[in-house]
Amino acid sequence: MLRTHTCGELRLEHAGTAVTLCGWIQKSRDLGGMTFIDLRDRYGITQLALNMDSNAELCSFARKLGREYVLKVAGVVKERENKNANIPTGAIEIEVNSIEVLNEAITPPFTIEENTDGGDELRMKYRYLDLRRASVRSNLQLRHQVARHTRAYLDQKDFIEVETPVLIKSTPEGARDFVVPSRMNPGEFYALPQSPQTFKQLLMVSGFDRYYQIVKCFRDEDLRADRQPEFTQIDCEMSFVEQEDVLNMFEGMVQHLFKEVKGIDIGTLPRMTYADAMKYYGSDKPDTRFDMRFTELNTLVKGKNFKVFDDAELVIGICAKGCADYTRKQVDELTDFVKKPQVGATGLVYARYNSDGSLKSSVDKFYDEAALKEWAAAMQAEPGDLMLILAGPLHKTRKAMNELRLEMGTRLGLRDKNTFSCLWVLDFPLLEFIEEEGRFFAMHHPFTSPKPEDLPLIDDMLEAMKAGKLDESATVPRANAYDMVINGVEVGGGSVRIFNKDLQKKMFTLLGFSDEEAQKQFGFLLNAFEYGAPPHAGVAFGFDRLCSLFGGADSIRDFIAFPKNNSGRDVMIDAPSSIADKQLDELSIALKN
Repeated sequence: MLRTHTCGELRLEHAGTAVTLCGWIQKSRDLGGMTFIDLRDRYGITQLALNMDSNAELCSFARKLGREYVLKVAGVVKERENKNANIPTGAIEIEVNSIEVLNEAITPPFTIEENTDGGDELRMKYRYLDLRRASVRSNLQLRHQVARHTRAYLDQKDFIEVETPVLIKSTPEGARDFVVPSRMNPGEFYALPQSPQTFKQLLMVSGFDRYYQIVKCFRDEDLRADRQPEFTQIDCEMSFVEQEDVLNMFEGMVQHLFKEVKGIDIGTLPRMTYADAMKYYGSDKPDTRFDMRFTELNTLVKGKNFKVFDDAELVIGICAKGCADYTRKQVDELTDFVKKPQVGATGLVYARYNSDGSLKSSVDKFYDEAALKEWAAAMQAEPGDLMLILAGPLHKTRKAMNELRLEMGTRLGLRDKNTFSCLWVLDFPLLEFIEEEGRFFAMHHPFTSPKPEDLPLIDDMLEAMKAGKLDESATVPRANAYDMVINGVEVGGGSVRIFNKDLQKKMFTLLGFSDEEAQKQFGFLLNAFEYGAPPHAGVAFGFDRLCSLFGGADSIRDFIAFPKNNSGRDVMIDAPSSIADKQLDELSIALKN
């Protein structure tokens, strides 16, 4: 070993010990008679002290060394006169006897400190330098801890980790696949897996009743803060179980992770149906760190000759506690916010419940104070509160109110990243109608089982399909599916699977597959079901999302060692990139101009 200790472990009790350290120069300070160097490695920073009086040659040599030089330093630990309480090694320093330069370094393109002067794109280009910063390094250390404790919990529960293929078959459902040409099979392509879904089901058919994998997945879709083209999930499956067994098992896993990684006891997770999530929060991933639930006002506001409300499919309101003193400017800002294209509302109605008990609204021409008191009672508003109301089509208005609710939660400081609110959302619709496509798609994926009591609705939909009458008005079965939501982020989701070939074929028919197409795409799974498939269910957690929540960050990119930018590019290695004509010829690929 080149070193006897790391730069993060020496303390006062080591005073008088001869040590050898290795690391990078964080910074140096020339104080005339003394030179101080902060030496950094993965474990921390240790101050090196060189005295011009006792060793002028070595001190002069040290002053010529630049930032990020790699050093091997020998010396003796001694107590510092001016201690630094901000670092663990701040009570000691090394009286240096010798310095060996292991490697020189050119001036880095940005300062490798917590308050760096490097922008996102620059730090992405030199990610290997950015990873030297303590905050970035601690993110990856947290990621390691989450992975370690995940494996410990699942290993204890008799799960077995099994790797599944990365080169698989492209399927039309879900997000867009990344495809890989096959040189040995000209004109044919593999796909990178969006998840190991069919393979983990086949493992259940194989008798591996408890499987998990911390696995890379790939989706060719537009990026945002919580998306990357390649991401990691905790993928799990169990046999001979029902929904309740899965919920209990993986609620236990998340409780374990919070306890071991964050030191937090999150308790028993509440449960909410999809219908209630949409009715009260306008989202299937509600942020329940704060209340501000929706109140439906149709029965209270219609019939007063206010056309906006009278013509609306839905009128809903939220109560912003303590906001009656919002200025006209602040209310106008909220109105502008709801009119943004990504929010989608046409306007905002408000009513103030003043501290003196009086009520004043933006629609006083149509609603007297008695009517406003009915609104306040319905929304549980009190003096000092502000009522905010939207109206319009059902789904569009709920979506807009969800955005407004989150905006108010942010403005009022109710979305603290150090507070965690977790829940299960259950009973999703099995299918959703996509108007542009004119057909139903699987809400989760085609292998999700309907609720047993809703099975007759499958046959009703098939009959309507045969008669050419299947449309969005159909009564859709509920799925035996579940999502785990933390702080308004979906961190995990899964379902009880279809394990019967006949039911699976019915699902494929509803999704628009012919028997031939279903056999071509999923014949291997349908055939496997004929050899005694057990009842099974599973779940997958977004590992990167879980890490970012634990780390209090908005972007999963901060917890990935070498992430892509918002254009899906790795600017460090310049990928994707073009390939040589010879490679294209070998793959039997011709590029369009």
